Amino acid sequence: MTELASIRLDIWLWAARFFRTRALARQAVETGKVEVGGQRAKPSRMVKAGDAMKVVRTGETFEIEVLAVSDTRGPAPVAQALYRESGESKLRRENERAQRRAEANGYRAPATKPDKRARRLIQALGDIDAL
Repeated sequence: MTELASIRLDIWLWAARFFRTRALARQAVETGKVEVGGQRAKPSRMVKAGDAMKVVRTGETFEIEVLAVSDTRGPAPVAQALYRESGESKLRRENERAQRRAEANGYRAPATKPDKRARRLIQALGDIDAL
């Protein structure tokens, strides 16, 4: 790996393992899910060490500082060394994750498929989504 002073934003997001492909990273940047220095950025924006970023991925918001740049995608520990997430960002993500988990615990799926009588009741009620 060569020492780089700066690199394209979409390549860095891919190398830091925020997105699986460069195309997904580019799409996220273009749709405004990535901010650099508090402003929307283009995929071709050059990222350097010290830049502050806000990345929204699957409902989670990461507030990070770029520590290093790389154009190669490596294992997770190497990728995590490219950035540092703020403490309040980690805490907020953990609280949101715990809240989603608690909301999901309220729903209990039925243990078995509905029998013939239950299916007829569901159809009679007109609940098409339950079929």
